[in-house]
Amino acid sequence: MSYGLGIDTGGTYTDAVIVKDGSEVVASGKALTTRHDLSEGIGNAVSSVLAQADVQASHIGLASLSTTLATNALVEGQGGRVALVLIGFSETDVDRHGLKDALGDDPVLLLQGGHDHSGNERYPLDTETLMQWIRSQSGVSGYAIAGQFATRNAAHEIEVARLIQEQSGVPTTCSHHLSAKLNGPKRALTAVLNARLIGMIDELITRASERLKDLGVKAPLMVVRGDGALISADSARERPIETILSGPAASLVGAHWLSQQDTALVSDIGGTTTDVAMLRGGRPSIDLNGAKVGEHRTMVEAVAMRTFGLGGDSQVHMPKDGLRRKVHLGPNRVVPIALFADSHPELAHRVLDYQLSRPVPGAYDGQFIIPVLNAAREGLSQRADALLERVADTAWSLEELVTSRLQRTALKELVARGLVQLVGVTPTDACHVLELQNSWDRNASVKALSLFAMSRSGSGDRLANDENELAEMILAQLVDQSKIALLETVFAEDGSFDSPSKELARNPLLHAGLTGFKGLVEFHAKLGVPLIALGASSGTYYPQVGKAMNCETVQCEHADVANAIGAVVGQVMVKRSGTITSPTEGVFRLHVGDVPQDYALAKDAMDALEDLLSHDVLQSAQGMGVEDINLTADRQIKQASVEGQETFVEAVIEVTAMGRPRIATG
Repeated sequence: MSYGLGIDTGGTYTDAVIVKDGSEVVASGKALTTRHDLSEGIGNAVSSVLAQADVQASHIGLASLSTTLATNALVEGQGGRVALVLIGFSETDVDRHGLKDALGDDPVLLLQGGHDHSGNERYPLDTETLMQWIRSQSGVSGYAIAGQFATRNAAHEIEVARLIQEQSGVPTTCSHHLSAKLNGPKRALTAVLNARLIGMIDELITRASERLKDLGVKAPLMVVRGDGALISADSARERPIETILSGPAASLVGAHWLSQQDTALVSDIGGTTTDVAMLRGGRPSIDLNGAKVGEHRTMVEAVAMRTFGLGGDSQVHMPKDGLRRKVHLGPNRVVPIALFADSHPELAHRVLDYQLSRPVPGAYDGQFIIPVLNAAREGLSQRADALLERVADTAWSLEELVTSRLQRTALKELVARGLVQLVGVTPTDACHVLELQNSWDRNASVKALSLFAMSRSGSGDRLANDENELAEMILAQLVDQSKIALLETVFAEDGSFDSPSKELARNPLLHAGLTGFKGLVEFHAKLGVPLIALGASSGTYYPQVGKAMNCETVQCEHADVANAIGAVVGQVMVKRSGTITSPTEGVFRLHVGDVPQDYALAKDAMDALEDLLSHDVLQSAQGMGVEDINLTADRQIKQASVEGQETFVEAVIEVTAMGRPRIATG
């Protein structure tokens, strides 16, 4: 017998499963995700399933981890402070593809250098300016490096990375390591996001590996990539950007394994996000334009997944300009009041009782913060640092902590950096009030929703008459926002309409059709494929969502741990691609690394590139313990017709190695 251990760290829960012989779930379990040290939640979940399955830890032959950590960090704007070196680009390039927004206040250096389309050096690299700039930086957790046409010649990126390592020892990310495609600003954006995530993912993998060893699990740790494939832990450390959509990708692999549905819409609702994607032919649809998370479009190939800031722990708030009694959910995650009160009962109930005794609602009613211990605090503003000193290692009510507008700004900085967690009203609290869930302190949820219900809309009316009415409003809003998320995804996937998917998803005629409108004109609409609902809370929310979409809703056994299942039943897939151009007649240039290679014949250049890529992917796959490797190569050749003759323009070759990792048997 062989046993595989799958782990998924979500925003609220960490899931674990043990799968026997790749075909049977013999144990599954959950533990609360511990933000201050994710390995604690991992250890608790793994200990639970080992005991449940009565399997010795040493008999686990494969351990694999999927995580929403990178996805959530980008959605919530968290991560380390980075510095970007742009080689050969201009100031206007910083404004493209959201690069400026992604950088925020982080430093950027426009450095002379770069290459042309053929890989020839345009300008010498200005190393003197670079060295002075490196010495002036402080509080930087990672450097991102992007050179003009670095995918044609990476020499300048490689040299800058070497000098940064020599001078600072801080991790570097070269854009050509993340994508072989053109579009420098977009590669720079991808490199910035990768650099921002390095410390976070490295800490997760290190702590998770240590905890598994402490429990007796000897199998090396694998990580799920954003396209659903497995990669080694070392690869994930170097390229953490590839783990964005890791959790959602694992859920798609798990959804197919559980449901055996080849074509379906899959929606996975967690604590922080709802992730929606299509299964086609039993495999996740891949977004060839690059994974998009929040407002960022990267160059990382991943599942064609739409991630929405909507989950069981989404923050409930009133639209500021709303005249009607209405709530909105997300996109930020907060700790549910019920969970907070379970661990901080005295503080929670003292503050809630006092706030309920006042005749007029306060701005910070029902809101608290929890410090995230051991989080990196480098690069904080002076005010944020002072506020963090005051917080220390203690939970606070917001109204007792924040006493000025400047402190409110400092608090936002601490939240964005992941140094503190906000606590507030969530759909999870609404479920506790309505007794649909009883995991934690229902009484605290009742008090918090009673406070929130007293809020006034723009018209001066109470938001709700009581906590029960507000709870119903919150769950109805979750169904409504879930419906919009599903519709946006199917319209984007369908491709039959010219209008943007966001616009189509909100079309009033469509929503009339979903409700079966009958007037002088009748409208009827429904989702045309089955809906597979995943996530621990899917059984609570998705019967109503499926009903609103007039579709078949598939709810599988173990749907609450589909991510963890997908983590352990997936395959390793290593891809590498390269390009051949023809800068002059009779010259075929192979672009690889920092030294382009020229050949007299196109066939010789393509054969040489395919051999190099094949050797690379085979070595990588074998290093990850893959057996029975399946190797495939795809050649895309672009030609132009000139005076009736076909002329070589460019060739792109992609080689893929695929197979299951070796699983030790016990």
